[in-house]
Amino acid sequence: MIKKYYTGSIVFTLIALVLGYLLGGWPAAWIVLVLAALETSLSFDNAVVNAKVLEHMDPVWRRRFLIWGMLIAVFLMRLVFPLLIVGVVASLGPIEVLRLAIFDEHRYAEVLSSAHAQIAAFGGAFLMLVFLKFFVDQEKDTHWFKPIESRLTKLGKLQSVEIGITLLVILLTARTVPLAEQGDFIVAGLWGIITYILADGAGAILGAEDAASSTAKQGFAGFMYLEILDASFSFDGVIGAFALSHNLFIIALGLGVGAMFVRSFTLMLVDRGTLAEYRYLEHGAFWAIGALASIMFLGVSIHIPEVITGGIGLALIAWAMWSSIKHKRLHGEN
Repeated sequence: MIKKYYTGSIVFTLIALVLGYLLGGWPAAWIVLVLAALETSLSFDNAVVNAKVLEHMDPVWRRRFLIWGMLIAVFLMRLVFPLLIVGVVASLGPIEVLRLAIFDEHRYAEVLSSAHAQIAAFGGAFLMLVFLKFFVDQEKDTHWFKPIESRLTKLGKLQSVEIGITLLVILLTARTVPLAEQGDFIVAGLWGIITYILADGAGAILGAEDAASSTAKQGFAGFMYLEILDASFSFDGVIGAFALSHNLFIIALGLGVGAMFVRSFTLMLVDRGTLAEYRYLEHGAFWAIGALASIMFLGVSIHIPEVITGGIGLALIAWAMWSSIKHKRLHGEN
C-alpha cells in the first residue's frame, strides 16, 4: 500500500508544524508547509535519479542511505551547511554564526545571499555534469526527444565533452557577474566539476570493475554520490527559502519535511520498479536536472522564482510519464 511509504513523512510533517507553531505561531506553521511544498516540487527529479542509483546499490547501503542519508539531508544540508557558508563568507567561527542566525536573522540572510553566485556556480556545474553525462553516453539507445538526444549521444565520441561544455558555461556565465566576483565564481564552478569527478569516480578508486557504473555498484561510493547530489539540489531551496522566512529553524523544518517526502517517493519508485515500467521517466528527470542547472546559472544575474523552477521540473517529469504511458499503449506493453 502507498501509505506505508508516506506514514513517516506525514508524522514528521505534523511534528514540524507543531514546532513551527511554537516558534512563531500560525504564520510560521504556514511557512513550514509552503517551504515543504516548494522543496518537494524542486526535488522530484532528485528522487527519480536517487531511485536509479538505489536500484543497483547493495541492500545494506540502500538502507543506510534511506536512514542515515535522511538525517544528513535534514540536519546537515538544511541546517548546518548554511551555517558553514555564512561562517566562510563572513570569516566567523561556528558559535558566532549560530548567534547571528538566532539573534540577527536579517544579517544572517544577507551574508548567505551574498554567496549566492558562488553557490550557484558550484551547484550548477555539478548538476550540469550529471545532466550531460547521462545524455552523452554512447551506449544510450533509448531517446525521448530523439532529435536532440541522439545528437548529444554522438557528442559522446569527444573525450570528456561534458566537462568542456560545463567549463564553457561557467566562463560565459562569469561574464554576467561583477568583475570583482568573477574569479570566485569561476573557482567555485571548478570545485563543482572537481567534486563531480571525484564522486563519479569514487567507485573506480574503490576497485569497481566498470568505472562507468561504479557509483551505483559500490555501496559507499553510491552513498556519497547521492549525498553530494542531494546537496546540489538543496542549494537553490536553501537560498530561496529566505524569501519566505529569515528564521533558520523554520527554514530547516520546512525543507526537512520536503526532503522526507522526496525520500518516501524514492523508496516507492525503487520498490515498485517504476523506472523500468515507465521508459521515459528517467529522461524527464535528467532534463529537469539540466533545467535546474541552467536556472542556477541564469539566476546569478536574473531572479527566477522558486515556483517557476519547481514547476518546470514537475512539468518535465509529468510529460515524461505521459509519454511513457502513451508508448506502452502504442506498443501493447503491459
